[in-house]
Amino acid sequence: MINVPNIKPYTKPYQTNVQPQNNPMPANSNQTSVNAPANKTITTPPTHSEPKLTHTSWLYVNDVHGKMTNMERIHHISQEFEKIPAEVYSANFFTNTAQPIHKFKVASGDIILGANYLHNKVASKFMDWTGFLASTIGNHELDVAKPDDLAKLIDDSKCKMLSINLDVDKESPLKSRIQKSMIADYGNIKVGLIGVSPSDMLERGKMNDTLKEFSIKDIDTTINLIKDEVKNLQNQGINIIAILSHSGNKNDKRIAKEVEGVDLIFGAHTHELIEGIKEGKNLFYSKTGEPVIITQAGQDGENVGILNVDFDENGVIKKAQNNIIKTRKFTRPLYIKDTVESILGKPEVIGKVKSATPPPENRLIESNAHANIIVDAMRKELGTDIGILNSGNIRGSFSEGPVDTRLVSDITPFEDKMWVINLTEKQIVDSIKVGLKSLTTPANKPGILYVSGLKYKANKKGDLLEIEFIDKDNKAHKIDVNNPDPNKKYTVACDDFYATGGNNYIKKDDPKNFVLKQYDFDKDKLACDYIKKLPQPLEIKDDGRITFVD
Repeated sequence: MINVPNIKPYTKPYQTNVQPQNNPMPANSNQTSVNAPANKTITTPPTHSEPKLTHTSWLYVNDVHGKMTNMERIHHISQEFEKIPAEVYSANFFTNTAQPIHKFKVASGDIILGANYLHNKVASKFMDWTGFLASTIGNHELDVAKPDDLAKLIDDSKCKMLSINLDVDKESPLKSRIQKSMIADYGNIKVGLIGVSPSDMLERGKMNDTLKEFSIKDIDTTINLIKDEVKNLQNQGINIIAILSHSGNKNDKRIAKEVEGVDLIFGAHTHELIEGIKEGKNLFYSKTGEPVIITQAGQDGENVGILNVDFDENGVIKKAQNNIIKTRKFTRPLYIKDTVESILGKPEVIGKVKSATPPPENRLIESNAHANIIVDAMRKELGTDIGILNSGNIRGSFSEGPVDTRLVSDITPFEDKMWVINLTEKQIVDSIKVGLKSLTTPANKPGILYVSGLKYKANKKGDLLEIEFIDKDNKAHKIDVNNPDPNKKYTVACDDFYATGGNNYIKKDDPKNFVLKQYDFDKDKLACDYIKKLPQPLEIKDDGRITFVD
């Protein structure tokens, strides 16, 4: 048990105890008890008896990124969450079970990823099948390239889309389809939900027709908008308020400290896995001294969170427990797989894996044998000198057993269009250096570049030390890292995100200056064609094309 000392009255009159919690669902659990004031307006500890508690249990997800296999597992977890009484899976938490336990399912954005409409439709249907009340608009929801398509996905879903800081063009088909907030009304309990989109949204996505329909507020303006909406909800008698935030952990902490009346912030965007509850990490106090809890469940649907919270009669947190569940411990229900295939069609088996090295812990800044298959396919299928792929493009891995088209799409789901471009030696070296800066940036973004036809070495500070061009005869040609040739050019297979200056790997330029060919398909098609031609079964292992030294 970790004991946080009592804090003097008039500053933070609370005591926080973190205790392990046994849970029949596979989870990492921590319980936090917060002795909060009985009334929100006072700043001294209560002297009367414990008020009547409102029991709540929240299933939350964030940054699922269109990972359909994990969506199926999350659906399974959701069914268990509904069927198993909360007092059973949290037997040491809900001690007064005479009161009802209210269950909520919420998401914090980036459930969708990429431009494939059928894949986006599956992600939207998943939200309905699983019974999510609401989600916010993350940056990847705007990967849906056509505004009419996104409007249809929202119209066809029961899950409400929320964003308080996203302005929609008045002529857009998306106008009025995105709400600032909503009230979940269960008769004897009403909860306010507010959506927050990322202030860097327009910098994080590939420009398309949908993205042009929006403008986004900066974080300072956003915080003021949240304050106004909280007051609006409170004026309607709502005293339990949660934020569905795709604003990132740094901004979520600001919201927790600066906005009065917010109780829970279900976070996203920075892909952090926040386990348990700890003061200063994800337990904060508003200006009036009320506790605020922040969550995040990592990325790619690898985890699901269950947050149990008891509120007093004034909507102040009295006790809380944060559980993290690994989705891989749950199976994909056959009926859900069949339902997904009714939308996508049956996948085609294209190969078999005999053995595969584990994927890297941090795919953004580590060499990745699974990505090498994809970028090799880009180079070899398009017949270029070099292949370049940003590491953020890879969202999964191969494993022992059959490889089908759906798995490949799961690994590289963005559906960007393939291009062949001409880049100089200097442009290529500068681009790799941009990626290597990610070793020292917050959340390691935007990530290193995976390569084919190149080999490079860097130190763990992100300095490029050596680079070689490997020609089609497998001969190595050294490139001067400090003085790359500004005139010598190479043909490069890449996607349109990279080619148009996405994440600033290369400078934005008029495409006619360097584009040789543009295709109407993504790298997943190339990968499938390439894998079919490889000797079977496959052995996926790192070949040392990217190395890091101390």
